[in-house]
Amino acid sequence: MKGLFASKALLMMTAAVTAAPSMAQTAPVGGLSAPSPSAPAEDQDQTSTQSGLVDIVVTATRREQKLQDVPVAVTAVTSESLGRSGAADIRNLTQVVPGFFGGRAAGVFLPVIRGVGSSSISVGDESNVATYVDGIYQGDPFSTWTDLVKVDRVEVLRGPQGTIFGRNATGGLINVITPDPSFDFSGMVSARAAALETGDGDYNVRGYLTGGLSDTIAADIAGIYRKTDSFVDDLVRGGKAGGYQVVDVRSKLMYRGENGNKIVLTGEYFDRKGSENVYQPYENNTAGRAFPGAILPLKPWQLSADLRPSLATRRYSVALQTRFDLGGVNLETTGAYASNRTSQATDSDSSNILLATFVAPKIASEYYSQEVRLLSSGSGPLQWIAGLYAFHLSGDANFILSSRADPSQPLLVRTFDPVLKTTSYAGFAEATLEVVPRLFVTGGIRYTHEKRSFDQIVNGVALFPQTAEKSFNRVTYKGTVRFEIGPDTNIYATYSTGFKSGVFNMTGVSPLAVDPETLKALEGGIKSDITPWLRANLALYRYDYKDLQVTARDPLGPGYVLQNAANATLYGGELETTLAPTDHFRVNAAVAYAHAEYDDFPLAQVFIPRPTGGNIVSQADVSGNRLPRAPRWTFNIAPSLDVPLASGMLNINGTLFRSSVVYFDFLNSVKQDPYTAINSEISWRTDDEKFRFSIWATNLTNEKIIQEVRPGALGTDLRYELPRRIGAGVEVKF
Repeated sequence: MKGLFASKALLMMTAAVTAAPSMAQTAPVGGLSAPSPSAPAEDQDQTSTQSGLVDIVVTATRREQKLQDVPVAVTAVTSESLGRSGAADIRNLTQVVPGFFGGRAAGVFLPVIRGVGSSSISVGDESNVATYVDGIYQGDPFSTWTDLVKVDRVEVLRGPQGTIFGRNATGGLINVITPDPSFDFSGMVSARAAALETGDGDYNVRGYLTGGLSDTIAADIAGIYRKTDSFVDDLVRGGKAGGYQVVDVRSKLMYRGENGNKIVLTGEYFDRKGSENVYQPYENNTAGRAFPGAILPLKPWQLSADLRPSLATRRYSVALQTRFDLGGVNLETTGAYASNRTSQATDSDSSNILLATFVAPKIASEYYSQEVRLLSSGSGPLQWIAGLYAFHLSGDANFILSSRADPSQPLLVRTFDPVLKTTSYAGFAEATLEVVPRLFVTGGIRYTHEKRSFDQIVNGVALFPQTAEKSFNRVTYKGTVRFEIGPDTNIYATYSTGFKSGVFNMTGVSPLAVDPETLKALEGGIKSDITPWLRANLALYRYDYKDLQVTARDPLGPGYVLQNAANATLYGGELETTLAPTDHFRVNAAVAYAHAEYDDFPLAQVFIPRPTGGNIVSQADVSGNRLPRAPRWTFNIAPSLDVPLASGMLNINGTLFRSSVVYFDFLNSVKQDPYTAINSEISWRTDDEKFRFSIWATNLTNEKIIQEVRPGALGTDLRYELPRRIGAGVEVKF
């Protein structure tokens, strides 16, 4: 099966019939401004060839640069491409970005890029794939879940970005770019409704309004209300669970002066709540099945639990970004503050037998950051950027863990009230010099100092005589050589390093922090417009990944703790191509291969199923096993056809995503078999683009796709992605 899948993927790759799954839009450094949000990226401030290819502009190096000239593996997905693919939030990038897996745990977004990703959901334990919004780092795990309210594009950078982006961008980063206000009055309202395969509903209403308040001040407001009805059958209480609703409102106020000087104030409110953290046993593996009266799900999207699950997150954030032309040098500043509060409750054994529960009435954090950057301006042979960065986070929580081995025994109840703080400072610089015509050399360096502190209170008793503290200091760097073979072809080679700070176990009882994890990366690539209608970008990489921070179950209960794995070697590559013979027909595709295996992990925590249900918690040597959430092969293809029809334009498009097997545990025993996900949309818009009508479907073949897995002593449970959705939508612009 593996060989057949690999052969098919390679055949499709070498056939070169498809495109990079998105086209980026122009935006300056840090997301301070962007082109008109309503137009496709291919039409915005870019140079089209006669065939329909465009010069794509991205900000992966914190300054405007053609994608073909950027010596970084980057995919930029436009709002139009996101809508056509059925994406509702950044987790759905899995199906359009090669080498990317949009994982989750409870209400936390856990992305994986090229096999590098985190598994912890504790406050203060940030993912090693960083999430940015308009160039602003999202510093708390619960703040990385970003709804696509109104975006210009999403840039995904693969590989360490530890110099100019910095904190925890070990495996790469995601940067969501939103539009700046326009001085021209305009707006948009859209509504979408769908029926799930289960017969339940899914609704989405969005709005956007922008305009000038004076000659120098403009404002906008964007909002979304999204609701998915409960669609998981509750076998214990009757009715259904698994539904949720999202309210997200963002507004910007912008001052624009002379010479490109700009000040942008942004505020956002985000609220997500429901019962979406629904789990069911993997292959009926729950300790609850050994007891009389146990009710077990027999098919996907069913729930058996002794409590009704709940999950709610509320977030407020504000940011101030500035840019000033100082004459030959640009000064940019970014300041941000965010407050996040989450609560959740879940059954830890996924059965109606009361064996273990996890209840968190409060998981709270506040963080702020400040960055100051100086950038060279002009088009001379030397381009540089230098800056300073500061970050501070305070977090606290209240966990209630209840457990017992038998329903005849009393519950052992433990409460945890941890308090954590993180302070980080950094300085960085990067420069690119055109040594001789067409040969560019880049060097970058960053020094990071992090201090973390931790207090733990269990059942009202402080565990440590004094606050546990630990500091971490690290230099990360990169070196790149890029050569223009011709006007339409570049080759590059990069050596870079990444670093994620050590952290404390928020649900643990140890005053010792786990060690930092480090990554050394070698990458080479070629980006070429092979013909006027065919573009192909190829990247190859090899990583030396050490001291991986991994999540393990607390052997004393249903909580989680962190530990350091040993080492892993990762290598692979991605090919993205664009076939655009005309302006009305485009085929996008990408294929990725990832070899992601542990070199040395002799004492991994593993879970061996008991015949009666539940798991034996043991240790095993998993050296040579694949890393979790790192499929060996993925492939996507996205054709789009425009046909003039009845004073308007008919568009027919689709996205097909294929993945090889995905493992979710160290032992490689819990897995998602190879699967194919298909999304499609047919739309018609008027020639003036004021009205657009669509019918669409996601997960067209109703695949049972595993979203998350939780192995533990009481069993192994999972959560599925949404079943098939078929819907219709209307959009009005003014």
